[in-house]
Amino acid sequence: MQAAWMIAASLFFALMSVCIKFASDHFGPMEIVCYRGAIGIVFMWMLARSRKVSLRTSVPMMHVWRNIVGVAALTAWFYAIARLPLATAMTLNYMSGVWVAAFLVGGTLLMGKLSEIRRQGPLIFAVMASFAGVVMMLRPTLDQNQLFAGLIGLMSGLMSALAYIQVAALGRMGEPEARTVFYFSVGAALVGGVAMLFFDVHPLNTRQALWLIPIGVLAALGQLCMTRAYTRGSTMVVANLQYSGIVFAALFGLFLFGDQIPLLGWVGMATIILSGMLATFLRARALPNPPAENH
Repeated sequence: MQAAWMIAASLFFALMSVCIKFASDHFGPMEIVCYRGAIGIVFMWMLARSRKVSLRTSVPMMHVWRNIVGVAALTAWFYAIARLPLATAMTLNYMSGVWVAAFLVGGTLLMGKLSEIRRQGPLIFAVMASFAGVVMMLRPTLDQNQLFAGLIGLMSGLMSALAYIQVAALGRMGEPEARTVFYFSVGAALVGGVAMLFFDVHPLNTRQALWLIPIGVLAALGQLCMTRAYTRGSTMVVANLQYSGIVFAALFGLFLFGDQIPLLGWVGMATIILSGMLATFLRARALPNPPAENH
């Protein structure tokens, strides 16, 4: 079931990316971040109220840290998209799954649980195979004058991994998914709103502004499904399954925008799907969670 939640999240995020592609000709990146967060606030408030979920939290600083790393990851990714080829920016951001595996393996080593490393080795291999599939699909490039932007893109993946691990930690503290997503939407709206003070702001009384509504709703739905997946499932399996998003994005690009997928891209897509299935199977066999994951 956790796998289904992450695949659903990847689908929602891919649909959101399609809407962003249409809206980006009329709105700047920070405007989209702000409006995405603002619409998410309203959507998640209504959802929390309908489910009678209180938005009062007993762990505010955990939400603050989740917002810091999450919004930083989002901002870094937008910066990378603006200054790097899209394929390169997406590949660097999708390294988050590799970073998650590295953090958990490193934590397990520090705790002296070497036997758990051997147990989780095949699962880590599945995560690396998924990232290899992403590289085959996107075929990233980086020029010498893009090294700084590449470093920022790399940081977006690192920050995303920290955000995902924090989401899992919030879930284990008993925080409802709706509350976690609500506070992240607040953080995105605040940061985007402050950034808009330094950039041109475009009017909202246009038909193109209607794209902002599905962006916000799909982002909230994606965050909700992703939060539930990380809260209730194995962190490494969920991190691996997020790569399914690049498959959805490629298919939307093919059918909606006429993007061509070469043979290597189809091989990469198959690699992502197969490694995701393998990760789920391996995690089902390895019943105990990695010690660092619980920690």
